[in-house]
Amino acid sequence: MPARRFVHVRHEEYAALAAVGYAKFTGRPAACVATSGPGALHLLNGLYDGKIDGVPVLAVTGMTYHDLVGTHFLQDIDNDKVLEPACTFSERVMGPAHALAVTDRAVRAALYQRAPAHLTIPIDTQSWTGEQDTASEKNIPGHLSAAGQRHVQVPAEDDLARAAELLNSCARITVLAGAGARFGAGELLERLAETLGAPIAKAGLGKDAVPDDSPWCTGGIGFIGTRASQWAMENCDAFLIVGSSTPFYDFWPEPGQARAVQIDVAGDRIGMRYPVEVGLCGDAAATLALLLPLLRVREDRSFARRARELYDEWWQLQQRRAADPAVPMKPQAVTCALSEILPDGAILTGDAGTVSSWGSRVMLRRGMQFSFSGTLCSMGSAVPYAIGAQIAYPDRPVVAFVGDGGLSMCLGELATLAQHRLPVKVIVLRNDTLGLEVWEQNAYLGNPQYGCELSPVDFVKVAEGCGLAAFRAEQSGQVTDALTRAFAHDGPALVECVVDPHEPPFGETVKPDQVGKMLQAYERGEKAAAPMSANLLAPGRPALSPGVAQHQDDLARHARDPRR
Repeated sequence: MPARRFVHVRHEEYAALAAVGYAKFTGRPAACVATSGPGALHLLNGLYDGKIDGVPVLAVTGMTYHDLVGTHFLQDIDNDKVLEPACTFSERVMGPAHALAVTDRAVRAALYQRAPAHLTIPIDTQSWTGEQDTASEKNIPGHLSAAGQRHVQVPAEDDLARAAELLNSCARITVLAGAGARFGAGELLERLAETLGAPIAKAGLGKDAVPDDSPWCTGGIGFIGTRASQWAMENCDAFLIVGSSTPFYDFWPEPGQARAVQIDVAGDRIGMRYPVEVGLCGDAAATLALLLPLLRVREDRSFARRARELYDEWWQLQQRRAADPAVPMKPQAVTCALSEILPDGAILTGDAGTVSSWGSRVMLRRGMQFSFSGTLCSMGSAVPYAIGAQIAYPDRPVVAFVGDGGLSMCLGELATLAQHRLPVKVIVLRNDTLGLEVWEQNAYLGNPQYGCELSPVDFVKVAEGCGLAAFRAEQSGQVTDALTRAFAHDGPALVECVVDPHEPPFGETVKPDQVGKMLQAYERGEKAAAPMSANLLAPGRPALSPGVAQHQDDLARHARDPRR
């Protein structure tokens, strides 16, 4: 059993998020501990993140005196009730005789249900001895076991046969890998793709299921995705969903376009996003291992080959944007440089905002891992995730990729990195704005941006004040050197990268009607209409973006508007 270690973070929310990060990269639970009242309440965001993304976490909170509960005493909150919606199990510990059984139940519930579990302990109960508590006659000593359980679920044989028959009968198959395809399913997915000649697109939480340099990979889907993945979705006649219930299913094939098979360990998620013909309720790796022998090798590779050609064209566009000498530099300058510099076996954590898009474009090689707050989209998650990952794997490089909005929410955790000498490298994209809110206000609502400006923060000075080494890059030519120096530093380090806020995070995947909404916002007075339009029309982008191409003339008019 690994030794227990206490990590003193600066805020309870990030204790819970660090525990989630630990669980996401190991599959094993970590515990987060908080006081009664506000301490327990601060855990909620991280616990909900763990619940929604399906990872085991144990939360332990304090509580007021057992005989003063409900009397309006100091920090008198029913933590077991308050945290219950975020947890698969939430219980109040009634005394030493109760503690062992309920702790066993909590840990097993977290592991089996892949969700947070919670115990709350009144302050005086915590110090009771066995002599101060009376066990009931039904609480029989020695009736518990520390034996672990491993549950590997597989579908019925006839369902596997029907799935194979469907996939064998179709010509253009696209595979979608989600979070459920992590931990052992990746290589099986590549074998399936090779057998069927099928491109593999990835939901955000499935980014590390298959490496980005796999010949079958076409990158992400949704706004943070690639044109290649979108093309594969638009042109397939069969669709295999493996462990994904991404909310970006509006980027999936149109209902009725493709015959679909879905693999998911949670049966209630099958058919939730797409009208599948065959549902395979089971563990992804175990199910794929049984499905593979039933599939026929397809000689025609043209569909996957075209998807991969588009992927290469898309990546070449990212590299051209990275090389743009403009100041501030394009965010792609950071993602492209990091893709080259990331050490083997690195763990990359992402954050919410436009940085989600730029982080999704970092190229992961085989053996690397990635995760972020993929469904809750909690800002400020990258650094605590990195803390959890570094505790889990002290000998592996860990990188937190965060925006300035997210990092400003959890600056205290820089001090945590220094206090525990965790050699995490924090890369912050600074554009002095809540960038995703700007683009979403435009593209979703047709409104000019409102309330998105951030007052500048000198993250280098803040990091140095917390005890980190810190570096800044303001031009594309400075990024590689700054990152190299940070990775060479023996300890935690931060790199502040000042980037263009007007570079579109979804330039190649934005839909025509969304560009139409953006044009409405421009007509209504969007102050950044000119640089946003100019960046959307960057050389090579309209050819890869049907949405931009359809509105090219109107965007060009705004790009050259002298009033802006």
